[in-house]
Amino acid sequence: MPKAAPAAGAGPRRAEAGPRRGRGGAPRQPIASTGVAYWVLKIILTPVLHVFYRVRVEGREHIPGEGPVVIACNHVSFCDSVFLPLVLRRRITFVAKAEYFEDRRTAWFFRAVGQIPIVRGGGSDSERALVSARAVLDGGGVFGIYPEGTRSPDGRLYKGHTGVARLALQCHAPVVCAALCGTREAQPIGARLPRPFSAIRVRFGPPLRPDELAAGPDDPLALRRITDEIMWRIGELSGQEYVDTYAKRGGSEGPGAAVAAPVVRIPLTEPVPPPSPAEPAGVGAS
Repeated sequence: MPKAAPAAGAGPRRAEAGPRRGRGGAPRQPIASTGVAYWVLKIILTPVLHVFYRVRVEGREHIPGEGPVVIACNHVSFCDSVFLPLVLRRRITFVAKAEYFEDRRTAWFFRAVGQIPIVRGGGSDSERALVSARAVLDGGGVFGIYPEGTRSPDGRLYKGHTGVARLALQCHAPVVCAALCGTREAQPIGARLPRPFSAIRVRFGPPLRPDELAAGPDDPLALRRITDEIMWRIGELSGQEYVDTYAKRGGSEGPGAAVAAPVVRIPLTEPVPPPSPAEPAGVGAS
């Protein structure tokens, strides 16, 4: 039988489909609306947070005023992704677990503060994050990354994944190392909200330009050395004790889980050591 024609005035039926997805498999978000929301929220929250928290910034002049830049930072608290955008004059974008965007009551906030959801499954999470990051940097934006890959379970600084070096080399973007101090005390793991009147210090170091220091993004030795240099610089800014192993997602606090060790810093101009086994090029998602 022939299908009945649609009623007069009725538009064509739209196929039922899930949310549109952008590059990297993440749900596409309206850029204009999220951009406006970011600055509106920043204008509102900046004076409020400065009233309730003693925020101090050092080295902000090291951040380029324009062009792509990667900000590599330690990660000790959930509120790191709130205080870091607070002190920057440019918009910064992060990647975050898609679980944070499942609740409509909170998803708008994470998008507004410049976070991109990573949908797990159906491919490499790290590659999805790198695709999203490259899109931001190719557009001349600022991308924030936690090289440890997750929050530190005990406040120490853990070994960095090489995704930060690969990203900087592929996009020819400088890396500005940063350190957040006091956010863990303000909001320990498990706390719902930061404690008011806590002292927060954000430090930035001079930019590192990996494209001037290595041959290319496919050299694993160069990636490892650049990443170690980035972690050494972060440790110098934060004063954290370094652990030469990767942090585990959802790891519990407590002594004895990982042994602290000094960062072995090899000048980037010296010969490289023998290669180590392949490792994931992770991108940090809190």
